[in-house]
Amino acid sequence: MENRQDYLRAGKATDLKGRDYKLYRLLEILPGFLSLATLIGLFVLSYFEPVFVAYFIIAFDVYWLLVVVYMAIFLITSYINLRRGLKTDWHAKCVNLAQGNHDKEKVGDKSLAREGVTWEDVWQLIIFPTYNESEEIIRSSLQAVVNDNFPNNRKIVALAVEERSGEEGRKRAENIKNEFKDKFYYFNTFFHPDGIEGELKGKGSNQAWCVKQLKREFLDKENFNQERILISIFDIDTVVRSGYFYALTYKFLTVNNPFRASYQPIPVYHNNIWGAPFFSRVAASSNTFWQMIMQVRQESLVTYSSHSMTFKALAEIGFWSPKSVSEDSRIFWHSLLHYNGNYRVEPIHFDVSMDVTCDSNMSQTALSLYKQQRRWAWGAENIPYLLFNTIKAWRNPGFKKNTVMGHIFIQLYGFHAWATNALIIALLGWMPMFLGGDRFNSTVLSSNLPVVTQNLMSVAMVGLLLSAIISSLLLPKRPRQYTIWKKIIITLEWLLIPIVIIIFGAIPCLDAQIRLMRGKYMGFWVTPKARN
Repeated sequence: MENRQDYLRAGKATDLKGRDYKLYRLLEILPGFLSLATLIGLFVLSYFEPVFVAYFIIAFDVYWLLVVVYMAIFLITSYINLRRGLKTDWHAKCVNLAQGNHDKEKVGDKSLAREGVTWEDVWQLIIFPTYNESEEIIRSSLQAVVNDNFPNNRKIVALAVEERSGEEGRKRAENIKNEFKDKFYYFNTFFHPDGIEGELKGKGSNQAWCVKQLKREFLDKENFNQERILISIFDIDTVVRSGYFYALTYKFLTVNNPFRASYQPIPVYHNNIWGAPFFSRVAASSNTFWQMIMQVRQESLVTYSSHSMTFKALAEIGFWSPKSVSEDSRIFWHSLLHYNGNYRVEPIHFDVSMDVTCDSNMSQTALSLYKQQRRWAWGAENIPYLLFNTIKAWRNPGFKKNTVMGHIFIQLYGFHAWATNALIIALLGWMPMFLGGDRFNSTVLSSNLPVVTQNLMSVAMVGLLLSAIISSLLLPKRPRQYTIWKKIIITLEWLLIPIVIIIFGAIPCLDAQIRLMRGKYMGFWVTPKARN
């Protein structure tokens, strides 16, 4: 590799050579090794050292109870922030800023608002990558952008279409273009060629191609100021609530150092939630709650799915790498390392809605959900990426070691917990009694272990109850074809979460980490979109 930028655009070990390849491969083994070592180690020790494992399980259950309480506090805080954000008139607040009423708003000393930049100076650039989704899905997402109360003559919208979608894809794109071409300041479709050497087929390479073409064919010719463009990358099923772009703009204008930040709304999965299978709803809501918790823990917040950033920062890092599966989070890690740790994610207390995983029937939906969760868990590929590039940048002047290492620790912990915690609680906690033999089962600890575990887990069920309540509060208005019993059933489905987080959480996460260990690299799998 010739320079640091080449390292930052690497997607996996095979993009490197020599000692760099060996080091990166070793780091790719790390996440899966830690997870398997934990699970296998506890299983083996349950036979040889059952007393040690029993005490470990009790300590782990206490730890888990504290985590549940900790997360519950953050979840409640995030829900309150979301409700407050949805009730706020962000247009009025942007107008207030433009009138110079900075004292009435929380405006950073080094913000753009202090420099006299107003919301009327800001352009919204929205990219929708698509492969084989229906016109119905594409239309609903674009119509939501039209309906947003930010002026449409300040919106630039592009539909990034995969050329491999064939003639059907071109027909869909043409129909959509004819329908929406006059509704924004600029709207166009861009077709991403198939089979470009060195590219991974996926969302990242598609949107990177689209934005580069858009920049060359339109933005540069019209002499747009890159510092005044906010770019939002939305999954094709993303439906914005009116007010989102004013909320985004307000945050952009009021924070300090706005060009060193991405902007993350809360993802909710409401587009088809009433008609989706129960396991898809529970998995989707669990993901929403995790994102809500991370909004309060800003030091842990990473870009996810549909998010926004400045065009200036995106152009400076060279746009998305065409080699990464987890492009929505990789763009943050790329930016963090490019700017030597001086980059962050700003939470937007506002939601955007997407589709719950739903396929042609229940069995196909279960398979699709498993594959979706495995692809999300493939985000573990960012751990070797972070470690490798941190090693390379360690001696760089101004490199914020503590910030980057903090992120690395959080990622290691998060993916390890995702792969192991549910299995430890549900299965391994009972292994000392099954494998410990008479030398363990004759002890007082043996009879007390299930009692202590059951009591601790019963208290932890309070977190499950809270999740069910907030899930019910977040639900969109019930369609007429469903009775009140449907809402009650959806709330009670949370009782099944222990099973769901194992089948559609821990197992696909382990699957992804083992694949990464073996160097069996995953491609980008497109989740089917179906609405009942």
